[in-house]
Amino acid sequence: MAIIALQSAASGLTALNTAMDVISNNLANVNTAGFRASRANFQDLLYLEKAQPGVRNANDDQRPTGLYIGLGTRVSGTQLSFEQGSPIKGNKLDMMIEGNGFFRVAVQDSLGPGGIAYTRAGQFTLNSDGEIVLATDQGRRLDPPVTIDGDVTDIQIDSSGQIFVERPGQAEPELVTQIQISNFVNPTGLKSLGENLFAETGASGPPIDGNPSEDAFGEIIQGYYESSNVDPTTELINLIRVQRAFEMNSNTIRAADESLRTIAQLRR
Repeated sequence: MAIIALQSAASGLTALNTAMDVISNNLANVNTAGFRASRANFQDLLYLEKAQPGVRNANDDQRPTGLYIGLGTRVSGTQLSFEQGSPIKGNKLDMMIEGNGFFRVAVQDSLGPGGIAYTRAGQFTLNSDGEIVLATDQGRRLDPPVTIDGDVTDIQIDSSGQIFVERPGQAEPELVTQIQISNFVNPTGLKSLGENLFAETGASGPPIDGNPSEDAFGEIIQGYYESSNVDPTTELINLIRVQRAFEMNSNTIRAADESLRTIAQLRR
């Protein structure tokens, strides 16, 4: 019936509108450091079963196909992409993880379990206490905290996450601390918090902590940060596809409306 067509097309418009929102957010964050692009995944809804396949008739012949009418679609979820973003040259404290892993930062307990969140954004700076923090309005501290105190002429961070400082009068750099990073079995299951931060969930699994360059962890590159992994060309193509699908569902609604109008005028 035309009523089912109206409902199916309406579900398509709703789902496509969500997909358009996801694409728009990706494009809005094309220059956001460490941003992870998302995609909307679709799934079909329930089906009305008019005839069941495999049923036998009076001649004992088996029906080869069934008769099912779908009831539309919906967005089943949004899936994060963790493809590597391009390196961008930054300042001395900027860091990029080349490979797997996340920086750990301290947040409120209400945001992340144990007051810890995770990020790929590597734009760092020092606060008034000499702590290395994210260069954002919140100034999230690295976890464990890293403090650069005293007179320092240079800061060096090697690929394994060891931080060395040079002080006046010292011949050799001084080892300050070791940066640790975390990884997850299923990073696409992380919860997006905003501020380029992610939180652990049951779907992501517990964090696996370790040192950069060890086991399956990526290495640290000092003086660079990771750009957004959004591909503007791909997103614009996806936007065109969504727009055209939206138009087709709109045409389906018009066609169903015409059918209902015709039925309503049969008595005239």
